[in-house]
Amino acid sequence: MATVFVVANQKGGIGKSTTATNLAGILGQKAKTLLIDADPQGNSTSTYEAKVDDVATLYDVMIDSEKLPISEAIQHTSNGDIVASDPLLVKAEKMLDGDLEGFYRLKDALDDLDGYKYIVIDTAPSLNIILYNCLIAADKVIIPVTADSYAMQGIKQLYDTIMSVKRRQNRELSIAGLLLVRYSGRSNLERESKETIEQSAKEMGTKLFNTVIRECVKTKEAQEYKKLLINYAPNCNTCLDYIEFSKELLKNNK
Repeated sequence: MATVFVVANQKGGIGKSTTATNLAGILGQKAKTLLIDADPQGNSTSTYEAKVDDVATLYDVMIDSEKLPISEAIQHTSNGDIVASDPLLVKAEKMLDGDLEGFYRLKDALDDLDGYKYIVIDTAPSLNIILYNCLIAADKVIIPVTADSYAMQGIKQLYDTIMSVKRRQNRELSIAGLLLVRYSGRSNLERESKETIEQSAKEMGTKLFNTVIRECVKTKEAQEYKKLLINYAPNCNTCLDYIEFSKELLKNNK
């Protein structure tokens, strides 16, 4: 069975897609890895240059009454294997509402999938039925955060949601840790925020990863050119940090 990592945070623009795509790309160099884009905005889908029109997407896997096998929605791109997002996912909330099995669509799909060692899921900044599907199907949750005064805003609600899923639907679910992204450490505010985040992580029964992700211009360049950092700028600070983070993540996952 594959290890399933979900990248989640209620706050938008936090770097979830950057984390998900780069983590999937780095893990993909070690073993067969699948990226699933569960965010209707489709940033990861765009980075992987995956198709959305006239192909099966995550929407079809989640909504299809015939339960389309997820293997039929996998696209093999130059950046790796991906199940693309679809703007139609915004309709899933209403379409799955009232369906007792609606929360388990993704888990059921992944239970029937073989051949992958790692699965990374990018999520939208919202607590909806798609996120519940992701959490129910997951092993570990990675929560990217930035070192600012609003860093922990909404994290408590996400934590409560994760713990609720753990109690009721997925006893194996756990928070792998909080990942500090876009960090320079040059300001007092950043350093103070880091301490606050570290303490909050302990209170949630998890940790702040030792590895912090620095920001560099190569990240935006890679996104513009639809490339992964591991291929576009493997020696830039951000890529080196994500490589170190992946090592820390896998070491703790043993």
